Amino acid sequence: MKTTLALALVATTSLTTAAFAEDKITEFRIGILGGENAQDRMTSHECLKTATEDALGVPVKVFAPADYAGVIEGLLGGTIDYAWLGASGYAKTYLADPEAVEPVLVKVNVDGSIGYHSIGFARKDANIASLDDMQGKVFGFGDPNSTSGYLIPSIEIPAYKDGITMESGEYFGEVKFTGGHEQTIVAVNNGDIDGGVTWADGQGEWEDGYNSGALRKAVDAGLIDMNDLVEIWRSKTIPEGPIVLRKALPADVKATMTALIDGMYEADQECAYNIAAGETLGFQPVGHDTYLSIIEARKLKSQ
Repeated sequence: MKTTLALALVATTSLTTAAFAEDKITEFRIGILGGENAQDRMTSHECLKTATEDALGVPVKVFAPADYAGVIEGLLGGTIDYAWLGASGYAKTYLADPEAVEPVLVKVNVDGSIGYHSIGFARKDANIASLDDMQGKVFGFGDPNSTSGYLIPSIEIPAYKDGITMESGEYFGEVKFTGGHEQTIVAVNNGDIDGGVTWADGQGEWEDGYNSGALRKAVDAGLIDMNDLVEIWRSKTIPEGPIVLRKALPADVKATMTALIDGMYEADQECAYNIAAGETLGFQPVGHDTYLSIIEARKLKSQ
């Protein structure tokens, strides 16, 4: 193990002998947002489960609810301790209870940035080159609590062109919620819907599904050939969502988990790849202020 991870494990010694004596946890619960099937999510996070058990010295449970709301409700209800939320999911959690969670880290792209994009896409053989070609066709969003799969495109796409709305039968022939990023990708690839949105860092090669994101995960899983798809729209840069910890956790538990994730790239690059949905330089500290614009956007959508 590298130095950073070793320091986290050293911190655990004092944690288990001192802090736990007063404020003990008996297990640690990790929540994983929807976006790919539950078994794939569990498999990709097995390395994190093992590392967390080693660091905290308690059993770790991993939960993969069917939708984003399941993770958000778990954080609000105190049944999930850790999650990587999208910016919109964090905004919803914060607006429901400002004291529920705290953002601690954010994924870093290979160029050092911490942003990503909502990517609109279609099948290449559908002769759809842009949103102009989507009029009267079926358009798919992922999850209502997804930043790139709903919130941002629902704001930016109507600004693309007069007459575009998110209502079925107005500009688009039908607007559907597929349930998540992987579901949207598969639905477009199979021709069940004409176009949709998902997330990607927008860096690297299209053929690889970019460097990280849902397209990269789908390529890695063998679900799609990117040569069969085409990008038809791209959002402005979105701040990458935060890794959050439940505020009520003991301080030493939060410190240990933050150190563990912060050092994951140096300690285990394969695990960092798995939990970051693709290529990354690791993680860096992040605070609430990074998400103020997304919080305001969610407020506006709820009015």
